[in-house]
Amino acid sequence: ARIIIREAQRRGIYIEVLDAEGGYFELSFGGRSIVCRESLCELTSAIAMSRCDDKATTHRVLRQAGLHVPVQLKVENEAQALDFLEKHHAVVVKPARGEQGAGISVDVSDADSLRAAIDEARSVCDVVILEEYIKGDDLRIIVIGNEVVAAAVRQPAHIIGNQKDSVKTLIEKQSRRRAAATDGESRIPLDQETERCVRQAGYTLETVLGENKRLVVRKAANLHTGGTIHDVTDQLHPTLRQAAIDAARAIDIPVTGLDFIVPAVDQPEYAIIEANERPGLANHEPQPTAERFIDLLFPQTAVHANE
Repeated sequence: ARIIIREAQRRGIYIEVLDAEGGYFELSFGGRSIVCRESLCELTSAIAMSRCDDKATTHRVLRQAGLHVPVQLKVENEAQALDFLEKHHAVVVKPARGEQGAGISVDVSDADSLRAAIDEARSVCDVVILEEYIKGDDLRIIVIGNEVVAAAVRQPAHIIGNQKDSVKTLIEKQSRRRAAATDGESRIPLDQETERCVRQAGYTLETVLGENKRLVVRKAANLHTGGTIHDVTDQLHPTLRQAAIDAARAIDIPVTGLDFIVPAVDQPEYAIIEANERPGLANHEPQPTAERFIDLLFPQTAVHANE
């Protein structure tokens, strides 16, 4: 919200903060007013928002548009879920609705972990989805007005050993650093999913990690759970760029953040796993995300702003 407001102020657009805690504000210029909640604005229809809100609907819309998506299953019973795991060997478990990585477990490969992950997802949403686990880089592409504005690889939370602190202590220290760097938006939860990832790597929270040993403690590369982000806009393969634009058009959404899994950002292979109706724009600086957002809302200010 802050970078959007700063860009609006730069252009002489009137700003009224409606609800600072919720991130709601109104922008007015030339007799037109638009209410926003961070990067979600009134130009996004309720239909487009509902397509992003339900991950099963997102998957269906993108698949019908001919885009590549992972194999997906809505959990009806345990036997069906176990059969899906046996077929794909490793799965992603996620609530059908939810944001900021809540309730998501990645690279679940055994029956006990699957049951626990389904229970965790159900604590967020009654409907739980399984997806085939696809190895690769977690790529976020921002599309505004059917144009790719930014792309970044997100890396999951990890720690580096020092041969004296336990895994738990290292996580707590790294979590404090991430919180300080992001005004409290990013922390590494010490929850069931973190414990599972640590255990899957062959450690416990009490293990003293060796000097310079790198340990990934979350599999989902979500920024709110301690992940980091690295700009790759200039390296993006044209096929990925076009797939992101086609996905935004299929959902019919003016501003979105699309989550891809790719073997490499400069290669054409991909799978789209989610679409976000309220993507974080500040995460992609120095790319001009706020500028393109204001261009979309008030195109008459774009020429003057870029002079």
